Amino acid sequence: MDDDAGTLPLKEDFSAWYNDLLWRAEIMDVRYPVKGLYVWFPYGFALRKYVYQRLRDLLDRDHQETLFPLLIPEQEFMKEAEHIKGFEEEVYWVTHGGTTPLDVKLALRPTSETAIYPMYALWVRSHADLPIKYYQIVNTFRYETKQTRPLIRLREITSFKEAHTVHATWEEAEEQVEEAIRLYCEFYDGLCIPTLVSKRPDWDKFPGADYTIAVDTIMPNGKTLQIGTVHHLGDHFSRTFNITYEDKNGEQKFAQQTCYGISERSIAALISIHGDDVGLILPPAVATIQAVIVPITIGKRHDDVIAAAQKLKTDLTNAGFRVNLDTRDMRPGAKYYWWELRGVPLRLELGPRDLDAGKVMAVKRTGGKMSIDLARVTAGITCVFNEITDTIRARAEENTKSRLCFVGSLDNLNATLDTGRVAVVQWCQQRECGDAIETQTNASILGTEVRSQYVPAADGTCVVCGKPGKSTLVGRAY
Repeated sequence: MDDDAGTLPLKEDFSAWYNDLLWRAEIMDVRYPVKGLYVWFPYGFALRKYVYQRLRDLLDRDHQETLFPLLIPEQEFMKEAEHIKGFEEEVYWVTHGGTTPLDVKLALRPTSETAIYPMYALWVRSHADLPIKYYQIVNTFRYETKQTRPLIRLREITSFKEAHTVHATWEEAEEQVEEAIRLYCEFYDGLCIPTLVSKRPDWDKFPGADYTIAVDTIMPNGKTLQIGTVHHLGDHFSRTFNITYEDKNGEQKFAQQTCYGISERSIAALISIHGDDVGLILPPAVATIQAVIVPITIGKRHDDVIAAAQKLKTDLTNAGFRVNLDTRDMRPGAKYYWWELRGVPLRLELGPRDLDAGKVMAVKRTGGKMSIDLARVTAGITCVFNEITDTIRARAEENTKSRLCFVGSLDNLNATLDTGRVAVVQWCQQRECGDAIETQTNASILGTEVRSQYVPAADGTCVVCGKPGKSTLVGRAY
């Protein structure tokens, strides 16, 4: 791609910075001729691959990956009234096969409960069949009517990880909810993304769920982004789809279920939270290219430097690192900008003086440089990657702390939100007070029972009615 067309907008103009960075850094091309559908560039798709491999590794400890069809028959989709009411304005319908009208309309899955649970009804027979813990990573379609935004608000979600579990008792399903939350927190910690976990208010829970726990993060403009949800479904869907099992006493009982999902919003958060005015900053664990070698060739030493650079690449590749050797006919400064824009964690500069000293100059994308002995380069780079990861995590955590504000009155709530922050207030959890908060602030109650190192548990009085309340997150969300 041509990077000479100009530089990135400053990150303080977050929307312009984000949109520009996606194509300049070769993450996504937004020019596909259908609104809300985007194309992954190979560089961005590789980033997606490494991010989702980490998610798969976590799930594969005790889940199994599967794949269900995209098309859902109308009669199955319409079985669960509350669930469908939550999605009825978002569904794409297939009505024809070629030029022939279909006898039964087919929905493009907005989410897969109604595709998966008829099959669970066939598979579950006995308590010995439980628990079931399956997941899939698929595309889903939702007719998004708000302003679409790449990776954040889409009409085709290309990378939706949804897990669907079945259990014998409500309590076992609740334990699975807690396990899913732990898994998601571990996943995001690996991406150095701070999280705020809270229980959504009843009016904002997943349609058909007993309750919903959400994972949010704070974006650079102060808006919150929901980057994961976990739902306790109780026996709501099992009654609809007749998912029953025979218990140890020979009695037929309805199963208890959970579901939980993560989408490419995880990558939107990764890009947005860590990037700077220059471009991407990627944690080494998921970077498409972890280190780039830039040979500094001068005169007669050209061949010696290139040979040493090629050996360095081979050694690092054999050690398991993702490495690129940049031998393009470009000025070193232009190469530096190219790779900094794309967030490569480490640049390795190798010139005649370095070669004579048996060292390579390592320049961190997070700032700072040092010499590493070529004889111990693998151990040295591993250590530097740990430093880079720690720096990225610390910066993200500091930004999250600075974006949270404890507010004691409704009068001060708007002013706090207008400065690009997320408020922590006391709320009695009654709907009328919740409506008052949301109406007066043009914001959302994200949730109560907040789990975050940045929000200490505290009881107080509701900012609306003065009755006993609990710590509650209020923010302007995507």
